Amino acid sequence: MKASVDHEFSTVRSIFFPIHCYELKKIIPLGVILFITLFNHYCLKNIKDSLIVTSIGAEALAFIKLFCVPPGTILCMLLYTKLSDKLKNEHLFYVTLSSFLCFFALFTFCLYPCRSFFHPSHDTIVRLQVMFPSAFWVFSILGVWSYAVFFVLAELWSSFVLTLLFWQFVNQITELKEAKRIYAFLAIIGQGAVALSGFVGTIASNIKNKTSELQDLWQMTLNYLIGTVIVTSIIVMFLYHWIYKHVLTDRRFYNKPHLPGIKIKKAKSSIWQSLKMAITSPYLGLIALLVICYGINDNILENFWKHELKNRFPNINQYNTFICQYTMHYGLLSIFILIIAGNIFRRFKWGIGAMVTPCIVTLGGVIIFGSIFAKNYCIQCLGSALAHQTLIIFAGVTVLIGIKSSKMSFFDLSKEMAYIPLDEEMKVKGKAVVDVLGYRFGKSGGSGLQVVLLTCVTLCSGTQATYESIAPYTFIIFLFTSCVWFVAVSRLSRKISVKN
Repeated sequence: MKASVDHEFSTVRSIFFPIHCYELKKIIPLGVILFITLFNHYCLKNIKDSLIVTSIGAEALAFIKLFCVPPGTILCMLLYTKLSDKLKNEHLFYVTLSSFLCFFALFTFCLYPCRSFFHPSHDTIVRLQVMFPSAFWVFSILGVWSYAVFFVLAELWSSFVLTLLFWQFVNQITELKEAKRIYAFLAIIGQGAVALSGFVGTIASNIKNKTSELQDLWQMTLNYLIGTVIVTSIIVMFLYHWIYKHVLTDRRFYNKPHLPGIKIKKAKSSIWQSLKMAITSPYLGLIALLVICYGINDNILENFWKHELKNRFPNINQYNTFICQYTMHYGLLSIFILIIAGNIFRRFKWGIGAMVTPCIVTLGGVIIFGSIFAKNYCIQCLGSALAHQTLIIFAGVTVLIGIKSSKMSFFDLSKEMAYIPLDEEMKVKGKAVVDVLGYRFGKSGGSGLQVVLLTCVTLCSGTQATYESIAPYTFIIFLFTSCVWFVAVSRLSRKISVKN
């Protein structure tokens, strides 16, 4: 059944530019903030993966996401909750963003250049792995602990800076009717940043012919990319302040008695009270289920693919170059998909658009696992293990580009729209719990399942398990999670129809 369509625009404009001219005062600065935040997110994402995968292997990703990311998330959430009770939203934004930037600068200009001093020696780590083989990956991570800390904070950038700080702010100053026009347009602007981050990352990584043999190529790549992240994030802070000063004081854009984050009398709350609120709300629980299911399945598919990718590109600059090229391509594809997504959400019920991502993820998972299961047959047909490995890598690229594009368009838009009917307290505190802890739980849950399978298969077989050996069991978990995801979308769609 079709929903109402805006009639104040021509047909062509309603598809590509459903924005009133006076709204540009609000949309342009928000679009620039989203553009920069997404650009920085993908620069950091590619760096963190390159550091871990090329130094100790893709299997370590599952262990870091299980044992390092959740404690880091809880600690940051505790700090964020305490600060949110003491600071205005505007100041909370500056403090949170600055904290991330300080560590990334410390890592780039101190920890990484002096890694031989800060990290345990390779011989020490090998001895510990031989003495305690069951903790092989734990000691591998300990040997590059600063990389693991960078990985955790880069992972949390999307949860805190992008999802919590930016989208929470946008949800507070936007009505549901506006969101159906504005969110897709904002996301299209943001996807240009994804493509640009891939392009810039490729240039920064592929610098072999521009430097002398004595220079550390990856150090130069870090200097370029992290320097860019720091400078552009400072620009974001200035734009955020400008919105508070010039946009939210304009009644056309914000017509509430208090600016978002201006302190009024309220009871302080702990993260546990916020967690209880999310758990006891069936509506928030269904949103959390969407986030968790996506996190589990995305984590599974990415880790299996990166395992093959590391074998093909063992050098960190080569690996990061390929990852950045992959990022650039799905950023470009996302722009076109977002145009489709925005029109679907405006013309049809919420559930139609929300169902697209689980369908694409499930189909993509069948393709990736199918290529892994067909290993012996493919080697006979293609003539070499390298040919089979190349097949998996490029099949994975095609699938993951489709999954990431649908996530950035259909999944993110549907999730953000689902928050709008909630009251202000549920929007702020419920969203913080669902988007930060829920997404982390999904990623960590997927990693935890892989850790358990790797450990059990190793103990049962007596040899170190790999992703190939746990693929059949992981595929069953993947399909079960997809089924839960479909059910959650269907039930949440009925609730949103009632609220609207």
